[in-house]
Amino acid sequence: MQLVGYDSSGRDAALLLSDGNRVRRQPLEAGDDLSYTLGRRHCAGAIDGDVHHACENEVAPYCDLHASTWICARCTGTCLKDEMDCYEEHAVYLAAFAPDTFKVGVTRSWRLETRLREQGADHGAHVHTVSNGRIARELEAELARDLVDRVRTRAKLDSLAADVDEGAWEALLAEHDVLDRFTFDYGFALESRPVPETIASGTVVGVKGRLLVLERGGTNYAVDLRDLVGYELEAGDATRSLQSSLGTFGR
Repeated sequence: MQLVGYDSSGRDAALLLSDGNRVRRQPLEAGDDLSYTLGRRHCAGAIDGDVHHACENEVAPYCDLHASTWICARCTGTCLKDEMDCYEEHAVYLAAFAPDTFKVGVTRSWRLETRLREQGADHGAHVHTVSNGRIARELEAELARDLVDRVRTRAKLDSLAADVDEGAWEALLAEHDVLDRFTFDYGFALESRPVPETIASGTVVGVKGRLLVLERGGTNYAVDLRDLVGYELEAGDATRSLQSSLGTFGR
């Protein structure tokens, strides 16, 4: 069985597993127990609906044949394609990640809330609606002079045990005409930052963006779900020793 993807776009987060050519969802609900050992890692292939097209190439998570590069992510308003095709309505948004990382981004309007959840944002604000992606990217590039346009996984890891600086967030929003606001509750709160690890066994604490938090032996571990993609999974807990949080030693 291979872990071929994940879904963190809504409230029903899940691992996508393939045992042959079919994909099934492994829910990641708080309190669920995962018990998998990581085996060989290779290309995760491609998913078409609930059908999985396997690939044995050693490059993971995706080989050159199955890696998808979204060229629009590098666009700043000057189309990088042979012909511009993003004529759908787009939203320009701001996103807050605790404690004080504020990001600007764009997405198709109908995906706005989903996109914010996929990224693990604590707050979001819709600040522009435009007719196409080119205009949206131009506005994003302008706002990115003062804000970041991407948030590294390390910063998102730090945000798991922090609260948003609400004063700084409100001060930022005061500079914009806010069309809509979002606040997200991922269903769990941590007192300290979890230990980063690549594992698939433990009790699910919660999922925030692409970060899965698992509890094992009194320690919380944060797993970047992308780092699991491509692994063959075997039933049974991992036996290798894991780093424990400092708080564990006081128990």
